[in-house]
Parts: sequence; structure tokens; C-alpha cells
Amino acid sequence: MKNNTGKRSRRIASKNKYLISSYLCQVFDTMRDGLYITDNKGETLTVNEMYENLTGLKSEDIVGKNVKDLVESGVFDLALNAKVVQTKKAATAVQMTNKGRKVVLMAHPIFDYDEDVELVVTFVRDIALISQLKEQVVAQKQLINKYKHEIQQHNESLYQPSSSVMVDLYDQVRRVARTDATILFLGETGVGKDVMAREVHEKSTRKGQPFLKVDCTSIPENLIESELFGYAPGAFSGADSRGKAGMFEMADKGTLFLDEIGELPLSMQSKLLRVLQNSEIQRVGATRARQIDVRIIAATNRDLEEEVRQGNFRSDLFYRLHVAVIRIPPLRERGEDIHAMLFYFRKQFNTKYKRNLKLSAKVEEAMLNYRWDGNIREMENLMHSLAVTTHDERVELRHLPMRMLDSSAMQCEPGQIGFDIENEQGKDFKTIMAEVEAQYLLHAIERYGSMTEAAERLKINRTTIFRKLKKVGLSGDEREN
Repeated sequence: MKNNTGKRSRRIASKNKYLISSYLCQVFDTMRDGLYITDNKGETLTVNEMYENLTGLKSEDIVGKNVKDLVESGVFDLALNAKVVQTKKAATAVQMTNKGRKVVLMAHPIFDYDEDVELVVTFVRDIALISQLKEQVVAQKQLINKYKHEIQQHNESLYQPSSSVMVDLYDQVRRVARTDATILFLGETGVGKDVMAREVHEKSTRKGQPFLKVDCTSIPENLIESELFGYAPGAFSGADSRGKAGMFEMADKGTLFLDEIGELPLSMQSKLLRVLQNSEIQRVGATRARQIDVRIIAATNRDLEEEVRQGNFRSDLFYRLHVAVIRIPPLRERGEDIHAMLFYFRKQFNTKYKRNLKLSAKVEEAMLNYRWDGNIREMENLMHSLAVTTHDERVELRHLPMRMLDSSAMQCEPGQIGFDIENEQGKDFKTIMAEVEAQYLLHAIERYGSMTEAAERLKINRTTIFRKLKKVGLSGDEREN
């Protein structure tokens, strides 16, 4: 007879064997997993207390009974005993009991000295708990990926200022960062207020401590208090019995960035004022306040002075925030930075999508002349779109959105379309205008990439363009590309 249990056996002092066997069932009851043990015929030998809790079944109803009979009588819908005995391998399945409980079974064979299965030990776990753990793992992976992306972006900063206005702005940000003063960033949507807030944090003595961002527009009004200040155990129906820390507590010793603070409800403004005045917060449902040490950075695209006059923003909070006020100019006021930012975003999305996308000279010209009303966010989204939708390696004018072309594409001087009054001697006005019109159309075809596209942008029929070109001796077919 072969002893195949050498790898799995554990030596037990002979004087303790009886002691262990006497208390084995109690040992099983200390396990956090459910336990179901059968012999090789399928007879139920024992279950532990956790198994009863998970399945709703009682030991006196199943111990001594064969799992096959239990399945046939509907106590549970399947058993793994026969499969494990036959294959001599572990098996896993999802089981439903007659109590409406769904559990995961993980059955393992226990061998005798002849390598035959003597027992089947099945561990039982709550499927809802496993699903919850999986969701938590997925959420943690997403959070890790988010932080990796943020770290990558931070290591290769977008803001390498070229314009004098941004160089001065950065100097001001770094000076203020060394203090612990409250900062208020003003500027249009998309100018990079969140990036500047992180720049303050990284240049401050709080670097290495938490930096948390709260978008005041994205949290429902009925939840914003509990999100910012947390809540005490049992504060309201559905609340976690252990309570929950708010963003202020989680940012303790670090920086809290309140983006779009102009959207904060009046009821919350008074609570924020208390934080700024006393450095303390009180959880929803709590009776005592807590001291915190958090630096506040706020940002808004609203005119807060006007909001104060209209009664939408507290004047005392406005003056509390009005310590270090920094206005970030829109992109159209710092044109020298546009080229560097285009290069950055192109490089970023080329790396992400393994592209080698380039911008034609005319595309760069159109982008430099564009107003960028959406500022840096609009530029980032446009470059992202071009990276995923453009099949060619070079971005041409035809790939750009109509709003960008309409704003700058057709702003031509007469000389750019070949008009020179000194060379028009002997021609009547009608002929001159026909030639000017034809050259303008040629310019449109070249800029938009094709006659069809030019016709659509100029809102005329394609055959009209063809006819007008042919009238002055130009072949429309030759211009189509």
C-alpha cells in the first residue's frame, strides 16, 4: 500500500490526538467559511455553524443523509461529491438552496493510502460577498489606473509656459503656494484651474499629503453635506452603521480643492465659512465638532461679486475666500502657449493609441487662429478625437470640425486669391469677377480638401463650382482630390 499523504499530512503528538478529535467540531465552527464534509459515498458527515448561517439549512436536517437524496428532495439543486470522487480533482460550482440562498461551492478530495478518495471537503462561501469583493477589486484597479494616469500627466507637465503672462502667473502661484493662505482661482471653463490647484499643492509644504478635488456641480444638493462633512453612525436611513468620513476629514493635513465653488448651495456656504474661520467640521448627525487642518483652494468661472449682489453667494464667505485671488487668462489671450500645448496633446494621444499623427502646416495655422472658446479642455478633446477618428497619419483641413474652419479658413486677402488690379487691363468687370470667383473657389477646394466638401461648406451645388471653374478655363475634375 502506498502512502500518498506525505505532502499533506501533519505530524500530531500522540498524546494530543484524542484532544484534537474531541474538539474538532468546535474547531470547524471557528472557520469563516462554511464547511460541508461527506464520505466517498456522498453521506453527509458534518457541517459547521457558518454553513448553517450561509445556507439557512440546519445540521440536524442534513447530517447522516446522502447528498444525492438531498438534491432529489430539493434541499439544494446540486452536489459536487460524485464528480470529485470520480475525477479525483477539486471542483467548483454555484448552488441554490431551498431557503433561497445562493452560495459558491469549492470541493476538495481527501485521499487514503491507496490514492482513493476517502472524503470530500467542501468550502462554502456567500456569492454576494464574492461579487462585492470582485467589485471592490475592479474599483481599486480603476483607482490605481486613474492615479497612474495622473502621475504620468504630472511628471510630464502640460504647462510649460511660453507666454510672458503665464510665466508671471506661475511665479505668482509658486509664491502663494509657500504660504498656507486660501486661494481663489478665477477663469473661464477649461482654462486649467484644477491643474493650477495641484501645482499649488505640489509646491507647498503639504506636498505628500492628500490632495482631493470636489466638483461642486456634480454632487446632488441633498448629498453634498454628507459628502463634504461625513456623517455619524445611524445619521439617516441607509447610512453605514460605522459612519463615514467626509472629504474634509480625508484631506486632513493636505489640500482640498473646491472646483466651481460658485455652484455651492447657500446652506453649504455657511458651513464652509465655519471651516475657514474655525478649522473644524461637524458630521451630519454628530453632536461634537472635529478639528481639521486642511488648506482650501477654490475655483469658479462665475463673477462672485455679481453673485454676492444678486444674493446667490454669501458676502462673508466671499471675503474669506478673497485672500489670494489669481485669474487664469483664457487661451486666446496667450497664443504663444497654443503651439506647445498642441505638441503636448499630440504626443500624449500618439503614445496612448500608438499613432504617429502629425498636423499639416495649414491645420496648425487654423488652430493658431482659432478662438478656443472651450480653452484647454476643448483642445484636449479635439486632439483626442483626431487621434481616434483620423485614419491618415497627417491631419488635414478636411479633418477639422466646421466651427474651426468657419472661424478662420476663408479669411483671405485679395492677393491670396490672385487678384491684382494692375494686371486686369482690357478685361470687363464681369470677366474679372468670374476669375476672382473661380480663384476663391479653388482656394476653398484646396483648403477643404475636395470640391464636394467645399460645396457643402459654402452651401452651393457641386455642379455650380464645376461650371464656374470651367467658365474661366479650369477643369473641375483636375481640382477634385
